[in-house]
Formats: sequence, structure tokens, C-alpha cells
Amino acid sequence: MEVKSELRRFIVENFLFGNTESPLGDDDSFMQKGILDSTGILEVVSFIEEKFGIAVDDQDLVPENLDSINNISAFVSRKSGAKV
Repeated sequence: MEVKSELRRFIVENFLFGNTESPLGDDDSFMQKGILDSTGILEVVSFIEEKFGIAVDDQDLVPENLDSINNISAFVSRKSGAKV
């Protein structure tokens, strides 16, 4: 659960500018909701690599891995071999 809370905090602080009025569900698509664009995805990737100590390869840059809190949490779990 820590991965999800860290991700949510990062997304809210950096892309929603601290606005917690509009709820962000764990399965909400960042792209469909207009929260992240391609540059934002790169910022998220940098955060993931630094915070969780995993390498995100070019082939990992797909929506199935990076387009929602749940997708990123599952991706981090798979890459780190840890249970999230």
C-alpha cells in the first residue's frame, strides 16, 4: 500500500498542484483524465526509478504499466519482486 500512497502524493503535489478536491481513483487513467502528458510520464518514470530503486526500460513505457496508480503499483511490484 505504501507504493500507492507515495504515487498518489507525488501525482497530487506535482500534477494536480495539491488539489485534493477532485478525487483520483486508483484505476483512473492519467491520460484520459488529462492529468499527465508525455512529459509528465517521464517525470513519473524518474520518480519511480529514484523512489523505488528500479530501472524502467524503454519497452516498459506503455499504458499498461504507467497509466494509473494501480498500473504503476503492479509494475513496481513486478520489477522489484516485492509484494505491493
